[in-house]
Amino acid sequence: MTVPHRDDADQDDQYEPHIEQGDLLGDVYYEHLNGADLYFEVVGPEDAPAVVYLHGGPGYNSHSFRTLVGESLEHYRMVYLDMRGGGRSGPLEETQQGSETLDIDTLVADLEAVRGHLGIERLTPLGHGFGALPALEYGRRFPERVARIVTVNPWVHFPDLALTLLAEASAIRGVETDDPAERVKADTPEGQHPAVGEARLEAAFGLVNGRDLLNQLEYLDHASRMRLEYADAEGQLLGGGEVQQALVNQGLWSFEYPPFLLEQTRPVYVIAGIEDRTSYPVQAGWLEDLANADVTLLNAAHYPWLDDEDGFVEALDRAMEG
Repeated sequence: MTVPHRDDADQDDQYEPHIEQGDLLGDVYYEHLNGADLYFEVVGPEDAPAVVYLHGGPGYNSHSFRTLVGESLEHYRMVYLDMRGGGRSGPLEETQQGSETLDIDTLVADLEAVRGHLGIERLTPLGHGFGALPALEYGRRFPERVARIVTVNPWVHFPDLALTLLAEASAIRGVETDDPAERVKADTPEGQHPAVGEARLEAAFGLVNGRDLLNQLEYLDHASRMRLEYADAEGQLLGGGEVQQALVNQGLWSFEYPPFLLEQTRPVYVIAGIEDRTSYPVQAGWLEDLANADVTLLNAAHYPWLDDEDGFVEALDRAMEG
């Protein structure tokens, strides 16, 4: 399948969506919305509850999720969105906002643009990992548009996540965790924000290569990782670092979302894999404590549909009924 690339960003109202019909494909869109070329697929009955999948990474894609678990979710109106700069969406450098920085506000505005384009009145954002941030913030900004928010192994406090990575890397190396937080704070000039998260991350990746560390923390076993990598390779979607770098430029590793959880008015659900050492228990705990989230634990890792697809679908169904 090929989709057209739109170069003219000034003709939004005249642009007709490119759609392919088919029971297996669903409806495939490549739309210029909110200053970016966004790729998304829609599958399932129009009168079913709408669920928008927001992938992690950041900068990953929705392809592997749909490939691996999509057939079990066809009782919903599933929207598989490749968020700005990720997957099959256009590169950040071709967006009106550019590629230097990227923030959660922009991703939330993208989601609202997709909702409006599809004419969905109410939806459930389903945010995985980093994708929990735009899911939660969309619910906070547009509660009238949201039935509930479902997060899967969420990441919401990045200095804490960096400390988790540092502690795990230290354990792998067999050394005590040396948290640089106090040194960074002492060395930071008055009036400037101490880059604690960034220092923790640098220390962690100095002990263990970043990709190798995440592979050890995010997968139940080697077979699970290979299933995901095969799905990505099959879709020719191996990703890049443009989105991650743009978010880092905006201060991602200093970002602490938990205070905003206190303003959440929509029901929040967490599906957490107890073997995902990036999210459980610290990150999931923030949502349980501050957003009164309903938490379902699975014997799974960061991608629970790889390890317990039935359990994941049952947990999502319970959340959708709640």
